[in-house]
Amino acid sequence: MKPVVVDSGLRLSILVPAYNVERYITDCLEHIVVQMDARHELIVVDDGSTDHTLTRIRAVQAAWPRLNITLIEQRNSGIADARNRALKEASGDYILFIDSDDRLLPRSLDVLCETIAHHQPDVIATALRMWHPHAPHKDKDIFMSYAPDQAITCQDAILTPFFDDRQMYVWCKVFRRAIYAQRTMPVFPSQRVFEDVAVVPLLLQGCASLVYLPHVLLAYRQHPVSITRLISEQWCVDFVSALATVKPHLERAGVSAKVRAQFDVAVCHFYLSMIKNSYQLPAAAGAVVRRRVHEIFLSSLFSPPQQVLSGMTRNLRDARTALQVQHVIDGNRWFHVRQSVVRKFKLWRRMRQTRALQRR
Repeated sequence: MKPVVVDSGLRLSILVPAYNVERYITDCLEHIVVQMDARHELIVVDDGSTDHTLTRIRAVQAAWPRLNITLIEQRNSGIADARNRALKEASGDYILFIDSDDRLLPRSLDVLCETIAHHQPDVIATALRMWHPHAPHKDKDIFMSYAPDQAITCQDAILTPFFDDRQMYVWCKVFRRAIYAQRTMPVFPSQRVFEDVAVVPLLLQGCASLVYLPHVLLAYRQHPVSITRLISEQWCVDFVSALATVKPHLERAGVSAKVRAQFDVAVCHFYLSMIKNSYQLPAAAGAVVRRRVHEIFLSSLFSPPQQVLSGMTRNLRDARTALQVQHVIDGNRWFHVRQSVVRKFKLWRRMRQTRALQRR
C-alpha cells in the first residue's frame, strides 16, 4: 500500500554519519549547509571519533546558527548503527544520506525538492560522480538506465534496472521516510560492511513509485589505497552475503522471473568482484575465504549457476563476467595465477602512489 503523504513543511532530512574524518568533514558539511533553507534539516552522528572530527562539526554548526543542524554523539558502533541513529532522529518527509568524506554537488537540494513537489514519489534515484581528488582525469559521472523525470510505477521497471545498473549506494536513492518506517528497526544491519547493499533492494521493493533525476547529486570520493586497508576475510564474506540476505525477501515478495534473472546476474558480478579482491589477502587466507563464500554465492542464486551463466553469455556486457565466474567454479589454474599476479601488482602500484602523495 502506498504510504500516506504527510506534508510536514520539512521536505528533506540530510543524514551524515561521521567517524575520524577530520580531513574531510568540514568540506562535506560546508557543501551541504550552503544549500540549506527552511525545507531542510541536517543530522550529523559522530560515531565516537578520536580525532578532531567532533570539533570541526561543532564549528560548522556554530557558523550557521539559523539552520536546523543537529549533532548527535555516540560511542563507536560502526556506520550501520550511526545510520540507524540518524534515521531515528529524522523528521523530514524524505531521507538523504551523505557519507562524511563525500561532497554534495551544487543545486542538489533544490532539484530534489522540486522533484518532490512535482511528483512526490516513494523514491528518487539520481546520478553520481566517481570522484578522484588526486587524479581528476579519472572522474566519471554515472547515470542510471531509468527513463528520466517521470513517475515509474511498475515494480519490474523499478527493480530490473536497479539490479542491472548495480549502483546500490544508499546516498543515490532518496527514499520517503515512510518507506524506511515500513522496515523493522534497526534498518541497517549492525557491524556489517555493505550494509546499504543489503538494505536498498528491500526498500526499493517496498516502493510503489520511482522518479529518476539525471542530476549528478554527489561526488563519491575515491581514496587511493582505501581498498587495501579494508580487505579482510570478513570483508569478503560480508560482500557476498549482502545480496544473499536479500534473496529470501524478494522470494517472499513474489518478484517476477525477470527481476529474479537480473538479480542473479548482479549476484555473479558481485561474486566475481569479491573473488578478485580476495587475491590481495595472503595466499592461505585468500584460499580459505574463497572456499567459504562459494556456498554463499550458490545459495544466493534463484536459478542454477549454469543456467545463469549461459544466459549472461548472450549479453555482451555480461559475457566476460560469466566466463570468469565459470573459471572460478571450475578451479581454472590460469585464472588463479593471473589474478594472483594482477592483484599483487595493483596493490604495489597503489602503495607506491600513496607514498608519492605523502611526500608532496
